[in-house]
Amino acid sequence: MELIKGDDITIGYEGEPVVSHLAFSVMSGDYLCIVGENGSGKSTFVKTVLGLIPPLSGEICFSPSLRQDSIGYLPQKSQIQRDFPSSVMEIVLSGCLNRHRRLFGYSREEKAKAMSIIGRIGLDKIASSSFQELSGGQQQRTLLARAMMATEQLLLLDEPVTGLDPQATAELYSMIRKLRDEGITIMMVTHDIHPALNDANKILHFSHDGYFFGTRDAYFETEAGKKFLKEAGHDHQ
Repeated sequence: MELIKGDDITIGYEGEPVVSHLAFSVMSGDYLCIVGENGSGKSTFVKTVLGLIPPLSGEICFSPSLRQDSIGYLPQKSQIQRDFPSSVMEIVLSGCLNRHRRLFGYSREEKAKAMSIIGRIGLDKIASSSFQELSGGQQQRTLLARAMMATEQLLLLDEPVTGLDPQATAELYSMIRKLRDEGITIMMVTHDIHPALNDANKILHFSHDGYFFGTRDAYFETEAGKKFLKEAGHDHQ
């Protein structure tokens, strides 16, 4: 099933195009890695998909089963996030605020869903712990759980392993892979070659000369894909 489709889209700011004539699609079950040079359009694309800025031309269409505000979004890590004074449970619960209809507090169903997700992410033993006291990996898994509160279908992850040590990075990638295997569609912005090479089935590469959208195998046959591999110190057979 097609969740998101864009055909001949131009994205940018204040009338200035960043990427023109963009065509892409996201199918249910996809693992799409979004890669490319700094300043080439990755952040603009993310904000356009989330509805934070409109396309300069064209339209991004969503499946009737996927509302734009029900995409689970994990933004780039910031110091503000690291300094949250709330507990793990409180932060995870806040992920349902887009759909929240109660004036005060959370429903029993919302609390049960949060605990279920916390268990899936492996944080149930520290659900009442302060976010500030967690390791970097635990903090990022908490924010991933928060994103999961917003969605049953699609996670959009923006540089999710930035600042994590190798072990925490591997654990987070393993968790994301597990979620994809459980049926959640993944869109991930990354500078890391490993998920693009090992997990993704589609690649969206932005450059100052244009873009590539297609399968992983086709991407690594392009000059851009070969350059990405070379810069990461990999030889693709």
